[in-house]
Amino acid sequence: MATIIKICGITNLGDAQAAVNAGADLLGFILYAKSPRYIKPDAVRAIITALHRELAPDAPHPRTVGVFVNTPVEQVQAILDQTGLDYAQLHGDESPGDLARLGGRGFKALRPTSLDTALALAADYAPLPHAETPQLLVDAFSVQVYGGTGRHADWMTAAALAARCPRLLLAGGLDPDTVPLALAAVRPWGVDVSSGVEAAPGRKDHAKLRAFVRAVRQAAG
Repeated sequence: MATIIKICGITNLGDAQAAVNAGADLLGFILYAKSPRYIKPDAVRAIITALHRELAPDAPHPRTVGVFVNTPVEQVQAILDQTGLDYAQLHGDESPGDLARLGGRGFKALRPTSLDTALALAADYAPLPHAETPQLLVDAFSVQVYGGTGRHADWMTAAALAARCPRLLLAGGLDPDTVPLALAAVRPWGVDVSSGVEAAPGRKDHAKLRAFVRAVRQAAG
């Protein structure tokens, strides 16, 4: 099975189109106002509507992910319905109960500080998404911010989770040069990139984006 590719931090239609044309499977939109890659729900809806209009009915349609940080579940559900997003990625301090209330349409991002912590969190969160939804995302830990650090996740911990979690996304410090190493070390179901394919926060470098997808496909064989 081909490695799933998520291009995150999309803020405009041109970058979304470039990601689709490059072969992205998942498009991520940051719905956290403190992020430099924040996008308003109305803008997300406009991008998704435009993409659906452009793509032929029989063409592959990428799935779309809204990234939330400590947003009340009722608000997450309302934004999913408003925008047409497929999934919610909970990237804050949300509980398993919060995730369960999304009815399988969400998955949890983990920023674990140890292997034991990671395994305990995975046992709580990984069983909750639907079968077609990512189960977990693993990102680098930071005490200052909820992701987007550009730092590598702990690949040893991520590999242990990937061995137990069939649909794990690896994030954190990935770019066209590092992703082949990450794939070999972790063997995740998918990879997630944001800053590693940017010209500036919130604006993608389309050449880097294509190089990233090419690197993943070549590494995966």
